[in-house]
Amino acid sequence: MTELTPVIEMRHIIKKFGNFAANDDINLQVQQGEIHALLGENGAGKSTLMNILTGLLQPTSGEILINGKQVTVDSPSKSDALGIGMVHQHFMLIDAFTVTENIMLGSEITKGLTLDTKTAAQKIKQLSEQYGLQVDPYAKISDISVGQQQRVEILKTLYRGADILIFDEPTAVLTPQEIDELIAIFHNLAKEGKSIILITHKLDEIRAAADTVTVIRAGKSIETFPVAGVSSQELADLMVGREVHFKTLKDTVEVGETILKIDKIEVQNARGIAAVKDFSLDVKAGEIVGIAGIDGNGQTELIQGITGLAKVQSGTVWLQGKDMTNKTPRQITETGVGHIPEDRLRFGMEVEMTLSENLALQTYYKSPLSKAGVLQPVAMDELANKLVKEFDVRSAGIQVTAGSMSGGNQQKAVIARELNRDNDLIIAAQPTRGLDVGAVEYIHQRLIAQRHAGKAVLVVSFELDEILNLSDRIAVINAGQIVGIVNAKDTNKQELGLLMTGMSLTDARAALKETVNA
Repeated sequence: MTELTPVIEMRHIIKKFGNFAANDDINLQVQQGEIHALLGENGAGKSTLMNILTGLLQPTSGEILINGKQVTVDSPSKSDALGIGMVHQHFMLIDAFTVTENIMLGSEITKGLTLDTKTAAQKIKQLSEQYGLQVDPYAKISDISVGQQQRVEILKTLYRGADILIFDEPTAVLTPQEIDELIAIFHNLAKEGKSIILITHKLDEIRAAADTVTVIRAGKSIETFPVAGVSSQELADLMVGREVHFKTLKDTVEVGETILKIDKIEVQNARGIAAVKDFSLDVKAGEIVGIAGIDGNGQTELIQGITGLAKVQSGTVWLQGKDMTNKTPRQITETGVGHIPEDRLRFGMEVEMTLSENLALQTYYKSPLSKAGVLQPVAMDELANKLVKEFDVRSAGIQVTAGSMSGGNQQKAVIARELNRDNDLIIAAQPTRGLDVGAVEYIHQRLIAQRHAGKAVLVVSFELDEILNLSDRIAVINAGQIVGIVNAKDTNKQELGLLMTGMSLTDARAALKETVNA
């Protein structure tokens, strides 16, 4: 039996940045029609390897073969010409343009001196139907869901003739239903002969979607094996190199005074529409309150209203018994609030600053980081080295720019900075988005340690496993309002899922009871 020629073969890839080897002799083979997962911790070298394959970086040594022929991928345009397309975690779409206009950008079809959008739309419709993508070519990007926007990004690569598709954390912003639909799309693409490389930290998704997995640890390819029959626990342990605990134990803690009191607030979104309405909630010392809900139901506006990033139209936000409604973010953090924002690049970091500078952003004006109004770089670096070690933030050093770090390590840096300040209230919005299971385990332990130390913790997450693991009480939000508050120990994913659709707690429990009795 003749051995099949891989569509992609990366042999002995080494990529060094100074003395740091981001890729250290990595080997990867992907077959035609295969869904191949790349699994590794934050900073393990997955993104660097894919940046080499897509021409954004050149390897220090090693070789790349496409369909058995050695190639030099020295630019993204060369990667495109070789049939390699990448769907990035952060979509690159223009809201005011239609689906067709976005997909045509850079590959325009013209009829005389005008754009031939009709021919392009017909081609996009045909591709959409062929791969089960169900996208309207004439819809505006601003009018379609996040899941549909991702399908537009997939269509962009197919429109340009890609046979090899790379997905970087493709489910980070999708609902559970959209994730299931995306996995079905992967299988449709593979059936049509496309090859898929899937970068994700979500082990259940690897088991549901992938045929093969390559584990990368500390820049080295550890093992490649079929996914069938492998448990999430086995994948996690192999990725991290030790046993990983998915469930974090919580001791019984006596709940103290109310630290955060939200009283009937309204917050509008960017279009001036009330995204949070008549919202009231308390968070006490020594407890973790989780907010569960489908993305887009007011979570972003709620957190921005509490932290001073958005105006509260009505109602009151009390912190430590003080009315802090519509105070500045600095005034709010000074009352003992730590904020881990959902968008670390927009609200959590300055990407052009160094890691050391970013870790000092909340306290740079205080001693010992500042004396008589003058920054103290040695003290800043001492703090940075301490936090990098404590929170396992991986980079080429504390003087690299934050923008050059992996997304997971950027997130760990933000969390390190906020938890280091000994705040009475920690607001954590999507605290483990983009983190591997080992880092998730560690961050969960740190948040629970805050609870054990008598701090109040408010967690917003789209991950129900995370909400159930961390929370003492869970408030479910739908259309900007709380539809129910439940004790974590008395609920489950099914009940929370029904509440997230807007069903009342009474109706949700009745529906689940009927299902059990049926």
